[in-house]
Amino acid sequence: MSDTRETIMTVARGMAQAHGYGGLSFRELASAIGIKSASIHYHFPTKGDLGAALARRYTEDARARLDAIEQETGDLGIRLRRYAGIFRVALANGNRMCLCGFMAAEHDDLPDAVKAQVQAFADVNIDWLSRILAEAELGATPRAKARRARAIFAAISGAQLIARSRDDIALYDEIIASYCSTGLIPA
Repeated sequence: MSDTRETIMTVARGMAQAHGYGGLSFRELASAIGIKSASIHYHFPTKGDLGAALARRYTEDARARLDAIEQETGDLGIRLRRYAGIFRVALANGNRMCLCGFMAAEHDDLPDAVKAQVQAFADVNIDWLSRILAEAELGATPRAKARRARAIFAAISGAQLIARSRDDIALYDEIIASYCSTGLIPA
């Protein structure tokens, strides 16, 4: 992959995490990188192509982080705290949001290719959470585990959104701690 393409992806990811899909502008992206808009169009013919590539890469990176967490420890509580830590990193990086979470909020305005990648991100997270809950034998049935996994994913995403709206990472930590103390997130 070319250095220019990687630079575009890196800068565009930061823009999308701060301003969402709607905030991606080829002109502003080109200006931030110091290239012409035509160079971006060479690598990503449309904004939808760029958005889908960003969400795909974000999902691949998330899958790799989740696999690493799973390999590092078998302790459910540690796994889930590290999982919540992934979402915390975005907040710590300039009060940013999860890229796919931000895009999910823009669902009605996304091209189909971007919607599919955003859904893939949610599926990767929920499938991973379901699997680690199953390993810990929490929840009586696979359906119950999937429901709990969706609740955990939604709760952590919501905590990130609330903390971002207040520009307060400590609030995120407080909310996650409350999820753990109430049992939503097994400790």
